[in-house]
Amino acid sequence: MKKNKKSFKDYMWIISAMYLFLGIFNILFAWLGMICFLVPLIMSISGKGKSYCNNYCGRGQLLDLMGNKMQLSRYQDIPGFLKSKAFRYGFLIFFLTMFLNMIFNTYLVFKGTNDLKEVLTILWTFKMPWNWGDLSGATPWVAQFAFGFFSVMVTSTILGIVTMFLYKPRSWCVYCPMGTMTHMISKAKYKEK
Repeated sequence: MKKNKKSFKDYMWIISAMYLFLGIFNILFAWLGMICFLVPLIMSISGKGKSYCNNYCGRGQLLDLMGNKMQLSRYQDIPGFLKSKAFRYGFLIFFLTMFLNMIFNTYLVFKGTNDLKEVLTILWTFKMPWNWGDLSGATPWVAQFAFGFFSVMVTSTILGIVTMFLYKPRSWCVYCPMGTMTHMISKAKYKEK
């Protein structure tokens, strides 16, 4: 029996893992995460629906690998409230509010009103000071955006891992803000239900 030949998209989980790893050693790698932020939206707007989520999302693949291949998941059904429209849209609004706050803080650093805050904020609450990595050549607002964006990416990864442990491997995908946005775009574009 012939094995299915794997393509590059089957290894996108490596990119997600490398992103997190590289960001620890140089926060400026956080800017690469914008690819994962913009590509799903561009694909959805161009008529590809949720194909990024279903085929290319490295985080989803990483959670699948950890949950299924490494058997770290409890394989329980995700609670109904996490699947509800109210929670998904509410979480999207919360997520976008935090993203806009990050943009505003970057703007304040850009204008010189605020100083660069070398800190990662995990789960939007816990501040972890950044005591390593050389930022001497970085423009302050560029570094501020990187700290904010990496905080968002680490936080969403932690939420994905927690729900992977508690429920099914790709439970994060049910309420992922990017998935919700691409679904909304597809729904508006094609009047899907």
